[in-house]
Amino acid sequence: MIRQPLQRKPQTAPMLMLLRRTAHQNSNVMPLRKSPEQATQEIFDLLTRRGLEEYIGEPVSQIEHACQSAQMAESEGFDEEVVLAALLHDIGHLCALPNEDEMPGLGILRHEQVGGNYLGKLGFSEKICRLVEGHVQAKRYLTFKNSEYFEQLSESSRQTLAYQGGRMDAEEAESFESNFLFELMIKMRKWDEAAKEVGKPLPDLEKYREICLKHLRRHAGFHQLHAAA
Repeated sequence: MIRQPLQRKPQTAPMLMLLRRTAHQNSNVMPLRKSPEQATQEIFDLLTRRGLEEYIGEPVSQIEHACQSAQMAESEGFDEEVVLAALLHDIGHLCALPNEDEMPGLGILRHEQVGGNYLGKLGFSEKICRLVEGHVQAKRYLTFKNSEYFEQLSESSRQTLAYQGGRMDAEEAESFESNFLFELMIKMRKWDEAAKEVGKPLPDLEKYREICLKHLRRHAGFHQLHAAA
């Protein structure tokens, strides 16, 4: 009698088994992101290259507006996260992809969300991302809460308000007031409105670059510890 050869299932290579097991064990690990050095370089490339562009109908450039906002946060004694949020609150206008919706002649629609998402992917803290996302909502809140505030807005800021949802209603305002970063978001908005001084010299950007790099390195370490826990 002729014996048929035994049919054996192919064995998984030990290394492949190890890779599968490791991938399963680490399924909750944060995805790989750019290094703090790469992220910092990308941010300041945007600020120095595209930041020279006009700030959507205002008398200052994007980088002048950003730096003046950061300087106000510093002068009031706020921590480095708040200073970075003030510096980068309009980064959504600079980092947006070509297919992003625009407000004709007024920059990127939902630039606060575009900017917050972008900074989150680069490794910035939740606090910074939420402050960046909240500065437009703060304008909507303030125009609801104080009719005189609307009168103080620049013409371009009034125009963008229409695209951004207009004044909040009472229910939206109550919800916004419950945000744990509410007071800081209001501060961010007031710096945003004031940071339009013509002819003010730019500060040394290297200082902000160092603050940014330090923050991203520290926050990258936080993510690594969180993933390993």
